[in-house]
Amino acid sequence: MSEVTRSLLQRWGASFRRGADFDSWGQLVEAIDEYQILARHLQKEAQAQHNNSEFTEEQKKTIGKIATCLELRSAALQSTQSQEEFKLEDLKKLEPILKNILTYNKEFPFDVQPVPLRRILAPGEEEHLEFEEDEEEGGAGAGSPDSFPARVPGTLLPRLPSEPGMTLLTIRIEKIGLKDAGQCIDPYITVSVKDLNGIDLTPVQDTPVASRKEDTYVHFNVDIELQKHVEKLTKGAAIFFEFKHYKPKKRFTSTKCFAFMEMDEIKPGPIVIELYKKPTDFKRKKLQLLTKKPLYLHLHQTLHKE
Repeated sequence: MSEVTRSLLQRWGASFRRGADFDSWGQLVEAIDEYQILARHLQKEAQAQHNNSEFTEEQKKTIGKIATCLELRSAALQSTQSQEEFKLEDLKKLEPILKNILTYNKEFPFDVQPVPLRRILAPGEEEHLEFEEDEEEGGAGAGSPDSFPARVPGTLLPRLPSEPGMTLLTIRIEKIGLKDAGQCIDPYITVSVKDLNGIDLTPVQDTPVASRKEDTYVHFNVDIELQKHVEKLTKGAAIFFEFKHYKPKKRFTSTKCFAFMEMDEIKPGPIVIELYKKPTDFKRKKLQLLTKKPLYLHLHQTLHKE
């Protein structure tokens, strides 16, 4: 075993233990973060094409399956349903397999398959890529099934503790209207709160993959808990919603459009907001509507005040 591989296995092992420790202590947000970061590293190694890898194709497949199990455990921690959960005691069975991956030759203990690596581009990065189809007018090829697999677990955070005199906001993302809704693969929405300079004011959250498609709508029906009391948001702040979907031809996750809500729009009840063309303009300087058609992001706001 080379020193590089030894160091790699040690880092993986340390990350695995950190995630499991957070998990057993009930620090779910930290556990989810650790699991998802490690899963991404394992997926990259499982699909690496370089010749200097010490891992055989069979070992890479096992590494990919461990990544899948990490994602399953991460999804279980965010699920309100108890059925079919991937438990912590199940996950712990994988630690010795990961540690001894170079000598492991038994059957994998769980019936899972490696998940394809999905490249998520940094803001602005996809502008430098050559597009094969026009985002607004063109389709994404063959339509995907009417229900989406829960492959992207999301990174939703729990509601903050209440404070006397302070207001917390829950935004329910109900649905988004898109004329090619049926062709969007594994769509989800990234929610962030930015100041006028585009600086994050709260942690960024991703919804799970959409629950279903119907006509010209992608349905989410998921609650986002704003990670700051409304009174503590700076003047001019805005809440952004970036609609993202997977492009199989390019093998990356792309932003299709975005919407935002300003502070004077925070009020109880339903609200529909307009969709804008990418790239996401966090400073709100050069906004272009996605389409002239009446298609919007549908939200419902609930304010909690003690």
